[in-house]
Amino acid sequence: MISGKIGETEVHIGDSLRVHTKVVEGEKTRIQVFEGILIRFRGRGENATFTVRKIGALGIGVERTWPTNARTLVKVEIKKKASGIRRSKLYYLRNLTGKEAIRA
Repeated sequence: MISGKIGETEVHIGDSLRVHTKVVEGEKTRIQVFEGILIRFRGRGENATFTVRKIGALGIGVERTWPTNARTLVKVEIKKKASGIRRSKLYYLRNLTGKEAIRA
């Protein structure tokens, strides 16, 4: 199983995550939560990034990528651990619809 560290959290490809991100709008700061499946780790060291995919409104897939050491990351929660994932990239989820696309 492919794994990596995001901050202090040990995560694996296919895990369902909640990524808490600091968002600055003008002078106000708030925390925005992005919840989805971890589909990719890329790079090493300071260049490492990870991508999380969720199914948004109207069934449209939304992917978001962050550097693993970004200052805007507040915390990463593991909502559900993956089981039986044998691939390092889950790009095939892009072609699936409905419940198939959110069950890794």
